[in-house]
Formats: sequence, C-alpha cells, structure tokens
Amino acid sequence: MEHTLSSKQRKYLKSQANPLRALVQVGKSGVTEECVQSVALALEHHELLKIKFIAHKEEKEQFIDPILQKTGSHFVSMIGHVLTIYREHEEKEKQKYQLPR
Repeated sequence: MEHTLSSKQRKYLKSQANPLRALVQVGKSGVTEECVQSVALALEHHELLKIKFIAHKEEKEQFIDPILQKTGSHFVSMIGHVLTIYREHEEKEKQKYQLPR
C-alpha cells in the first residue's frame, strides 16, 4: 500500500460510512476466496464498504489484515462486529469521496 489514511481522512470516511449498510457478511466459512472477491467487487462499485462479521466474532481481528492486503484497501474503523474499509477508485471521474489532505 502506498499510504495509510490520516486520522482526518479516517474521520471523514467514518462520517460518510455512517448511513451505509454492510454489503458483505463474513459467515461460518470465514474469509474465503469468494468472500475476498465479493469485497473487491463491492469496493470497485462503492469505494467505501462495511463488512459484518456474523460468525468468527472472536477472531475478527485476525481477518482484517488479509482482507486489506488482498483487496488493496485501507482500514477505516471497526465498530462492534462491523469493519469499514476504503479503496479509492482508479478512475478519477468515478471517485465518490474527496479525501481531505
């Protein structure tokens, strides 16, 4: 990853993520290849994404890094059992969020 998010950027993204619902759920099978593909596809369309841990709630911390690394995304927050991540769209005109610098 080229850079991590500043606290100012994370705060902005948290506020943007507030009304969003979790689009991807991690169930009994954990973070599988299909799960990672779903996350990557959702990031492609939404940039900002919530992932809800239905199962593996105790081990959810160990799943964060693999998800971030495999999808090239950034950690925004973990509130309860919901992980929020962000990946900027490669095409400038399709970017939905203007991060504060």
